Amino acid sequence: MDDTSCDTARRHVLGLGCERGTPVAEVQALAIAALDMAGIGAEELAAIASIDSRRQEAAILAVARHFAVPAVFFDAPRLERETPRLKNPSAIVFARVGCHGVAESAALAAIGDDAELVLGKIKSAHATAAVARGGLQKA
Repeated sequence: MDDTSCDTARRHVLGLGCERGTPVAEVQALAIAALDMAGIGAEELAAIASIDSRRQEAAILAVARHFAVPAVFFDAPRLERETPRLKNPSAIVFARVGCHGVAESAALAAIGDDAELVLGKIKSAHATAAVARGGLQKA
Protein backbone atom coordinates (compact mmCIF):
# COMPACT_ATOMS: atom_id res chain seq x y z
CA MET A 1 0.00 0.00 0.00
CA ASP A 2 3.01 2.28 0.01
CA ASP A 3 1.95 3.87 -3.30
CA THR A 4 -1.30 5.11 -1.81
CA SER A 5 -0.36 5.73 1.83
CA CYS A 6 0.86 9.24 1.06
CA ASP A 7 -2.75 10.24 0.37
CA THR A 8 -4.04 10.88 3.90
CA ALA A 9 -7.68 10.82 2.77
CA ARG A 10 -7.25 7.25 1.51
CA ARG A 11 -6.06 5.44 4.61
CA HIS A 12 -8.51 2.52 4.71
CA VAL A 13 -8.23 -0.92 3.16
CA LEU A 14 -11.12 -3.28 2.51
CA GLY A 15 -10.12 -6.89 3.06
CA LEU A 16 -12.13 -9.48 1.14
CA GLY A 17 -12.32 -13.24 1.14
CA CYS A 18 -14.64 -15.44 -0.86
CA GLU A 19 -15.27 -18.92 -2.15
CA ARG A 20 -14.18 -19.51 -5.73
CA GLY A 21 -16.82 -18.40 -8.22
CA THR A 22 -18.77 -16.23 -5.78
CA PRO A 23 -21.05 -13.93 -7.78
CA VAL A 24 -19.74 -10.41 -8.31
CA ALA A 25 -23.03 -8.94 -7.06
CA GLU A 26 -22.70 -10.75 -3.72
CA VAL A 27 -19.14 -9.58 -3.06
CA GLN A 28 -19.87 -6.05 -4.23
CA ALA A 29 -22.95 -5.80 -1.99
CA LEU A 30 -20.92 -7.07 0.97
CA ALA A 31 -18.12 -4.59 0.23
CA ILE A 32 -20.56 -1.68 0.10
CA ALA A 33 -22.21 -2.87 3.32
CA ALA A 34 -18.81 -3.14 5.05
CA LEU A 35 -17.85 0.42 4.13
CA ASP A 36 -21.26 1.65 5.23
CA MET A 37 -21.04 -0.19 8.57
CA ALA A 38 -17.55 1.23 9.13
CA GLY A 39 -18.68 4.74 8.22
CA ILE A 40 -16.11 4.89 5.42
CA GLY A 41 -16.72 6.69 2.14
CA ALA A 42 -15.38 5.27 -1.12
CA GLU A 43 -13.06 8.28 -1.35
CA GLU A 44 -11.30 7.07 1.84
CA LEU A 45 -10.50 3.64 0.38
CA ALA A 46 -6.89 3.01 -0.67
CA ALA A 47 -7.04 -0.63 -1.77
CA ILE A 48 -8.80 -3.98 -1.77
CA ALA A 49 -6.76 -6.79 -0.17
CA SER A 50 -7.07 -10.57 -0.18
CA ILE A 51 -5.17 -13.84 -0.22
CA ASP A 52 -3.01 -14.58 -3.26
CA SER A 53 -5.06 -17.64 -4.20
CA ARG A 54 -7.83 -15.17 -5.12
CA ARG A 55 -5.60 -13.05 -7.36
CA GLN A 56 -7.73 -13.99 -10.41
CA GLU A 57 -11.10 -14.05 -8.63
CA ALA A 58 -13.54 -12.08 -10.80
CA ALA A 59 -15.60 -10.77 -7.89
CA ILE A 60 -12.62 -9.34 -5.98
CA LEU A 61 -11.19 -7.75 -9.11
CA ALA A 62 -14.62 -6.29 -9.94
CA VAL A 63 -14.87 -4.68 -6.50
CA ALA A 64 -11.43 -3.09 -6.97
CA ARG A 65 -12.56 -1.73 -10.36
CA HIS A 66 -15.85 -0.50 -8.85
CA PHE A 67 -13.97 1.58 -6.26
CA ALA A 68 -11.12 2.45 -8.70
CA VAL A 69 -8.44 1.21 -6.30
CA PRO A 70 -5.71 -1.40 -6.64
CA ALA A 71 -6.19 -4.98 -5.51
CA VAL A 72 -3.29 -6.32 -3.44
CA PHE A 73 -2.70 -9.93 -2.49
CA PHE A 74 -0.71 -11.73 0.21
CA ASP A 75 0.32 -15.34 0.68
CA ALA A 76 -1.06 -17.37 3.59
CA PRO A 77 2.14 -17.22 5.70
CA ARG A 78 2.08 -13.40 5.51
CA LEU A 79 -1.59 -13.33 6.49
CA GLU A 80 -0.97 -15.78 9.33
CA ARG A 81 1.44 -13.28 10.91
CA GLU A 82 -1.58 -10.99 11.51
CA THR A 83 -3.36 -13.59 13.70
CA PRO A 84 -2.63 -11.83 17.03
CA ARG A 85 -4.45 -8.72 15.74
CA LEU A 86 -7.56 -10.49 14.41
CA LYS A 87 -10.96 -9.97 15.99
CA ASN A 88 -12.34 -13.22 14.54
CA PRO A 89 -9.64 -15.87 14.00
CA SER A 90 -10.97 -19.10 12.52
CA ALA A 91 -9.56 -22.60 12.80
CA ILE A 92 -11.79 -23.61 9.87
CA VAL A 93 -10.21 -20.97 7.63
CA PHE A 94 -6.75 -22.05 8.81
CA ALA A 95 -7.51 -25.66 7.84
CA ARG A 96 -8.66 -24.55 4.37
CA VAL A 97 -6.13 -21.89 3.39
CA GLY A 98 -3.31 -21.87 5.95
CA CYS A 99 -4.11 -18.66 7.85
CA HIS A 100 -6.62 -17.85 10.59
CA GLY A 101 -8.47 -15.24 8.53
CA VAL A 102 -8.44 -13.67 5.10
CA ALA A 103 -10.48 -10.44 5.15
CA GLU A 104 -9.16 -9.09 8.46
CA SER A 105 -5.59 -10.30 7.90
CA ALA A 106 -5.37 -8.93 4.37
CA ALA A 107 -6.69 -5.52 5.37
CA LEU A 108 -4.18 -5.31 8.23
CA ALA A 109 -1.27 -6.61 6.13
CA ALA A 110 -1.94 -4.08 3.39
CA ILE A 111 -1.49 -1.19 5.80
CA GLY A 112 1.24 -2.54 8.03
CA ASP A 113 2.16 -2.29 11.68
CA ASP A 114 0.14 0.84 12.43
CA ALA A 115 -3.11 -0.68 11.09
CA GLU A 116 -6.17 -1.19 13.24
CA LEU A 117 -9.41 -2.96 12.40
CA VAL A 118 -12.32 -0.56 12.30
CA LEU A 119 -14.72 -3.28 11.18
CA GLY A 120 -14.12 -6.90 12.04
CA LYS A 121 -15.17 -9.65 9.65
CA ILE A 122 -18.71 -9.60 8.34
CA LYS A 123 -20.11 -12.37 6.16
CA SER A 124 -22.46 -13.02 3.30
CA ALA A 125 -23.34 -16.51 2.07
CA HIS A 126 -19.99 -17.01 0.30
CA ALA A 127 -17.75 -14.06 1.21
CA THR A 128 -16.21 -12.08 4.06
CA ALA A 129 -15.17 -8.44 4.40
CA ALA A 130 -13.32 -6.33 6.97
CA VAL A 131 -11.97 -2.79 7.07
CA ALA A 132 -8.65 -1.59 8.49
CA ARG A 133 -7.35 1.93 8.93
CA GLY A 134 -3.79 3.19 8.91
CA GLY A 135 -2.46 5.65 11.44
CA LEU A 136 -2.38 9.37 10.81
CA GLN A 137 1.34 9.72 11.44
CA LYS A 138 2.97 8.99 8.09
CA ALA A 139 6.40 10.28 7.19
